[in-house]
Amino acid sequence: MSADIERGDAVPANTTYIIVISCIAALGGFLFGYDSGVINGTVDGLQTAFDSDSVGTGFNVASMLLGCAAGAFFAGRLADSYGRRFIMRIAAVAFIVSAWGSGVADGSLEFVIYRVLGGLAVGAASILAPAYISEVTPARFRGALATVQQIAIISGLFMSFVSNYLIADAAGASTSEFWIGFEAWRWMFWMEMLPASIFLLALFLIPESPRFLVLNRQKDEALKVLTRLNGEHHAARKVDEIDASLAEDHHRPHMRDLFVPGTRRIRKLVWVGIGLATLQQFVGINVVFYYGAVLWQSVGFTEGDAMLINVLSGGLSIAAVIVTVLLVDRIGRKPILLIGSIGMAIALATVAWTFANASTAADGSLTLEGNLGVIALVAANAYVVFFNFSWGPVMWVMLGEMFPNQIRGTGLAVSGLAQWGSNFAITMTFPIMLTSIGLAGAYGFYTICAVLSIAFVIVMVHETRGIELEDMQA
Repeated sequence: MSADIERGDAVPANTTYIIVISCIAALGGFLFGYDSGVINGTVDGLQTAFDSDSVGTGFNVASMLLGCAAGAFFAGRLADSYGRRFIMRIAAVAFIVSAWGSGVADGSLEFVIYRVLGGLAVGAASILAPAYISEVTPARFRGALATVQQIAIISGLFMSFVSNYLIADAAGASTSEFWIGFEAWRWMFWMEMLPASIFLLALFLIPESPRFLVLNRQKDEALKVLTRLNGEHHAARKVDEIDASLAEDHHRPHMRDLFVPGTRRIRKLVWVGIGLATLQQFVGINVVFYYGAVLWQSVGFTEGDAMLINVLSGGLSIAAVIVTVLLVDRIGRKPILLIGSIGMAIALATVAWTFANASTAADGSLTLEGNLGVIALVAANAYVVFFNFSWGPVMWVMLGEMFPNQIRGTGLAVSGLAQWGSNFAITMTFPIMLTSIGLAGAYGFYTICAVLSIAFVIVMVHETRGIELEDMQA
């Protein structure tokens, strides 16, 4: 008999209800992806409208990530005080205001303010959605449902790419007038208001996390939620298990919980979270998401072709994450991370090689002659597939589940800060790298980081498949 059955995890759960509320929480991931990807098709419009140079354009693109870092850090801590659901509602409102404001902005400063606000929402959604899903889902299929977060992220990216392409195609270019006197790139931002509004309304249909309720001494309310999720008998036992996991040192979550008691030494588990979050960004994935159109135009593709490539990448990404949903609770988190790291390293090295062998025109632009264009395109999409099969979803799955109940909020706060800080660094430096060491040098750096991720997984990462949240050890 398995440990899960002994603990009663085989008791029939209200699976449909759990899936529905998990999908509602994952809408935050959809907006995370949409808000991150919509900038991809607006870079030319922003540069023209605000008359910005490469550094200014890089900051306009990366400015959201400053808000993401702050949003992830503070949302994790605020969620321990006010609840996962309440903070997600605040994030939904911020998504709506940011989408509207980004489209009406007439200057870089105004644009950056609204993008930072959107970043706060993205940062909050990025850590609270996987945490909430992990806290309402039984261990036996927790990985699969937490992976829905990544499907939502990639779906959001994909829909933003499709929306950008259709709007730009209808207008003729992202800088052309589209409707009622406004440029196409402004409408690209405004389209986000629809899913953001749906997210806000749907959040009033889900319960609060039972782990949060027990943490805040609302055991009766937690019992009601767990009864709805897993049945009365299982609910009573689960409340006792959650309470027992907090009994030894039950206090309001605090940043000092991240240190080994009685020392100034940060817990190893916290370093694992920071490492996972940082390496996920240092392999360069968001260069593809944020600068994909610019990247492919720089090697000879038209704006329309570049946007179609983005759509292709988005579709492949969704397919890759679906495979992860099917495997993550069968073969585990660590093997998937390892496969992804190896695949990304090979694919990135291939892309770097093609760019190193590209022809340079008189104006400094690159041209991929012969089969190099096809090789680069296949390798780049293989990289996207490996990332979205592994580090894309599994990093969020592990962050949402690997921290014990007492330190989940603070652990997520620090890991989220590291993730978005790394994201900002990679995104901000890409235009500079593009003009200094070129595409080959930039992708060579991302290749090195992918190789380092292989060693990190082997040495530092421990399997969490099938382990109850109450049994996670710091």
